[in-house]
Amino acid sequence: MGKEKKFITCDGNYAAAHIAYMFSEVAAIYPITPSSTMAEYVDEWSAFGRKNIFGDTVKVVEMQSEAGAAGAVHGSLQSGALTSTFTASQGLLLMIPNMYKISGELLPGVFHVSARSIAAQALSIFGDHSDVMSTRQCGFAMLATGGVQEVMDLAGVAHLAAIKTRVPFLHFFDGFRTSHEIQKIEVLENNDLAPLIDQKALQAFRDRALNPEHPVTRGTAQNPDIYFQTREAANKFYDAVPDVVEAYMQEITKLTGREYHPFNYYGDPNAENIIIAMGSVTDTLKETVDYLMSKGEKVGVLIVHLYRPFSAKYFFKVLPKSVKRIAVLDRTKEPGANGDPLYLDVKDLFYGMEKAPLIVGGRYGLSSKDTTPAQMIAVFENLKMKEPKNQFTVGIVDDVTFKSLPVGEEINLSPKGTFQAKFYGLGSDGTVGANKNSIKIIGDNTNKYCQAYFAYDSKKSGGITVSHLRFGDQPIRSPYLVNTPDFVACHVQAYLGKYDMLKGLQKGGTFLLNTIWSIDEVKAKLPNSVKRYLAQNNINFYIINATQIAEEIGLGNRTNTIMQSA
Repeated sequence: MGKEKKFITCDGNYAAAHIAYMFSEVAAIYPITPSSTMAEYVDEWSAFGRKNIFGDTVKVVEMQSEAGAAGAVHGSLQSGALTSTFTASQGLLLMIPNMYKISGELLPGVFHVSARSIAAQALSIFGDHSDVMSTRQCGFAMLATGGVQEVMDLAGVAHLAAIKTRVPFLHFFDGFRTSHEIQKIEVLENNDLAPLIDQKALQAFRDRALNPEHPVTRGTAQNPDIYFQTREAANKFYDAVPDVVEAYMQEITKLTGREYHPFNYYGDPNAENIIIAMGSVTDTLKETVDYLMSKGEKVGVLIVHLYRPFSAKYFFKVLPKSVKRIAVLDRTKEPGANGDPLYLDVKDLFYGMEKAPLIVGGRYGLSSKDTTPAQMIAVFENLKMKEPKNQFTVGIVDDVTFKSLPVGEEINLSPKGTFQAKFYGLGSDGTVGANKNSIKIIGDNTNKYCQAYFAYDSKKSGGITVSHLRFGDQPIRSPYLVNTPDFVACHVQAYLGKYDMLKGLQKGGTFLLNTIWSIDEVKAKLPNSVKRYLAQNNINFYIINATQIAEEIGLGNRTNTIMQSA
């Protein structure tokens, strides 16, 4: 590589916005959780005069709805400016009419989507793939990333390939789980990616811009005599996409040393049972595959990066010939369908093939439901059954339609030397802010890798917040909550009777309690279940009265800095 590696500690939204800024001349924005901070970063950088790859400042326009933002993207692309937007969930649905136009007119726009649940029986602000799956017929190429480093590495591929192929791209990653997870990652800069732009294709895009000097007719109505034919005329543009994406991924591999393809395979080259998935769960699967291989099992995971166009060529290029059974995991639910989208796509590739593997599909992780290695082991266990369950769910207990798989005890798959901590706080008491500081201090000032994820409930201020922190000497690829912590801090003593705080706390671990009770009162009032756990697992137990200290030194109800130092 030759150049000095530069690391930053940031979340997935920052990584996506950082890359989008480089390739955008215009960004049309309208904020919606969890994509809002992408637009905020771009707006802030523009205000402070940051330059994109072309040496200009991005022009940011905030519209009054997502439909407006998509319309602005469409118009801006027609005028020959490279344009991006950022959205999720209902916001993405409002962009669908314009998405058909943008792809139909072969305009190289890029949408960055922190994938989120769609409001069905109830609204949920949390992450899954139901929004992006509702746009798969719009004619956008779809690129999936599974972690903060992958967002940094591959977001640029969406922009580069859109310019070269003229097909617009939707780049998506898991809302909250990737968009808000903080990781220490290697950063790519303008001068890394600028040489990869196809200048001829870019000039051709500029030349096609609407211009009074050379007027053209666009946006007409077409009748039965030609509409069908012109719809088909775009085929060759889509046929070119997988090869272009592969070529750009090879350039990224040269830059970073991390290997990327439209589909990546990880695991035993002679695997018999594999799981196919996309998004953040693929990191959990890598951990699980390593664990099962160490026990002598022949397993693997096939990771989907380029979801549309769905390329059989690149799929079979990495699929081991030895595979006998496949479980396809979808993070969405399509009621009434014969299976969820990724499952049907995979099944279709094997249609009519002799000795095709047995393929089952399952759902996991809807609305950011935590997806752990124990659940992934359950999916592999299901594959070993004489008749594996199809259309299963994992991660919930379904006692109504009995589709769920039984899941065993949680296991700790973190590499040796990884420290895991869990902090229970109250919305707006500053716990989350203090933990963000701590993790950035560790990430930016030590050579340790780190990860932070904050589980809120949607009540925001006054609701429970749980901060999940990990740091260690090896990259952390555990995109799930800390279930086997070394350290637990409870900042609100009222939680003691409400939540099972010590669940999974490792033997010899540490428990810190912020309490207004004296030592004797703690001995008297601590629930017996807690005392028993502390004794049986040899836990180091500390108490602090941060509330009193905060009052004494004039911090009011902000106990965060005191708890942070403790």
